[in-house]
Amino acid sequence: MVQRPPSAAVLVLHGGRETGTEPPPPGLLNLPGTRMRPFVRALGKASRASGAASAIGSGRATGSGGGLLVRQVRYGHRGWNGDRADPFHDAVAALDALRDEAGDALPVVLLGHSMGARAALRAAGHPLVRGVVGLAPWCPPGDPVTQLAGRDVVLVHSNRDRLTSPQASQSLTARARRAGARTCMITVRGGDHAMIRRAPAWHRVTTALVLGLLGSGSLPGPVGAALALPPTAEATEGTLDLDLHLGVGSGPAGRPSAAVPPPH
Repeated sequence: MVQRPPSAAVLVLHGGRETGTEPPPPGLLNLPGTRMRPFVRALGKASRASGAASAIGSGRATGSGGGLLVRQVRYGHRGWNGDRADPFHDAVAALDALRDEAGDALPVVLLGHSMGARAALRAAGHPLVRGVVGLAPWCPPGDPVTQLAGRDVVLVHSNRDRLTSPQASQSLTARARRAGARTCMITVRGGDHAMIRRAPAWHRVTTALVLGLLGSGSLPGPVGAALALPPTAEATEGTLDLDLHLGVGSGPAGRPSAAVPPPH
């Protein structure tokens, strides 16, 4: 079968540590990387359901029509490591490699968790990047936002997160909007930093966001409205509640389940 370049791509950046110069452990021993595998599978399943070819991992997307490439970024070090910002440079290197492989016109969404979300936000100025979806992001108040101008940025954060600050995420959305980004924050009530509690809701809303930002699916209406807010909008205006605004209810046995429509 003839291989063709993908029509869109998602680069997945897992979490890590504040410091740590050793390389991440291999395979399933890399728990932050393993944590993102359900998101990779959900994206692949949704893209196949919509008729797009999908590649998961480090291979090319294949098929007669190209499709969606989902690729996990490999880190050289486990930590952010202060001014070194190691995962940021790994993200840029992955984007450069993708541009060499698929060309300058490939639209990319960066999907990051925790430290990986920080790296995604920092790397969003790369010419390929159309948007960022940050899950439980690490958003120190002094981090730059000018590189986010012209990009769509959606941050998803649990109100019970004790490792990274949902308030800092909300503040970043306002700062980035003033800098020219289109931003939104989604609050997951009762979730946690590891995205284990309410895992199906995390997976489903993330898939809808990523494919919606790439134009491969339907972006939830309230998210689109938040992204269209003017630069002067307050942070609270662009903050949505997953349950109230995106239609998440309770599933069987009282377990929460996402009612966000799957992307088409």
